[in-house]
Amino acid sequence: MNERLGRYALRQRDKVVWVHAVSVGEARAAAPLVRLLQGALPDHEVLMTCTTAAGRATIHQVYGESVTVCFLPYDYPTAVQRFLEHFRPRLGVMMETEVWPNLVAGCTANGVPLVLANARMSETSARGYARWTALARPAFAGLAAVCAQSTADAERLRALGARRVEVTGNLKFDVAPNAAQAAAGRAWREALGRRVLLLASTREGEEDLLLKEAAALPADVLTVVVPRHPQRFDEVAALAQSRRTHTPLPAPHERVHLGDTMGEMAFYFAAADVAVIGGSFLPLGGQNLIESLALGTPVLSGPSMFNFAEATRLAVAAGAAVQCADAALAVKRAAELLNDPVKRREMGEAGRRLCEAHRGAAARQLAVCLELIRGRAPG
Repeated sequence: MNERLGRYALRQRDKVVWVHAVSVGEARAAAPLVRLLQGALPDHEVLMTCTTAAGRATIHQVYGESVTVCFLPYDYPTAVQRFLEHFRPRLGVMMETEVWPNLVAGCTANGVPLVLANARMSETSARGYARWTALARPAFAGLAAVCAQSTADAERLRALGARRVEVTGNLKFDVAPNAAQAAAGRAWREALGRRVLLLASTREGEEDLLLKEAAALPADVLTVVVPRHPQRFDEVAALAQSRRTHTPLPAPHERVHLGDTMGEMAFYFAAADVAVIGGSFLPLGGQNLIESLALGTPVLSGPSMFNFAEATRLAVAAGAAVQCADAALAVKRAAELLNDPVKRREMGEAGRRLCEAHRGAAARQLAVCLELIRGRAPG
């Protein structure tokens, strides 16, 4: 609570670059940019802030002792000012959608250039911000630079008041899947000796929808469910016959297995023959599909992928993913793919090629950050 009010026991550093990653997804996505910042600015301490406990745990897992981590203060002027006076960052990097009016105003008043990195802005979010113009427009205008994932994102951000906007691509294409986890996932599937359908990062209400349809799959297909939030593991366990933390290798007769571990998505994607992306069968905007593509696992999603709209569009166009109207159609397409190893291989190869073609966002966003921190930004 002290940190959320802007009071910190961490010692101050002379040169600090500050990166804010609200939770798990942003913390992982920031890794390529953070590593490049550390390499380019070896005399600077990287401070990473987050908003959730899961995000903080992920930062510790991904970055270890190479960064300092704390909670971002609430968006109160006094809390923000205490945070900025304590750490005195030379540059702030906010990931994806984190635009807080008092935080931006505080950075402007304290001479801290603020970059919105890997920025995305859906049509729905843009309409929401547009209803609060008096708050939103100064906040977006106060950003020193915006690194947008796509042209559509850039256009919406400019319309909201952002001044310097560059299309730099999606950092998630630069995230290399954990090789050890991927190898372990492939070994697990080999030991299992069965076809595997993965329901990845599912949200509340989706498990019932998808598992109802998956019940009609052949008995040799194992459905692995990995809920998006760990607090739901016990709830979803009631729908499974086993769980990873208790039964590492499911029995041959078991149909549903719960993936109840955090930070192991590379394991699960590598273990799967087909991956269905959660958060997309209810109006929630979907979850990250890029790691599955990078590992060569075919992707199916529901209709709601607005948080990953550009990546989904690219994956579908490349033949690496299929977007389905509902859970019934997604499981039907999954059944077809499970019976078609040639098609699975073609989709997997298309996903790997897509990821390779779209790498480089981290280097482009690093260039913007270095320009600002070295005081060469125009205006």
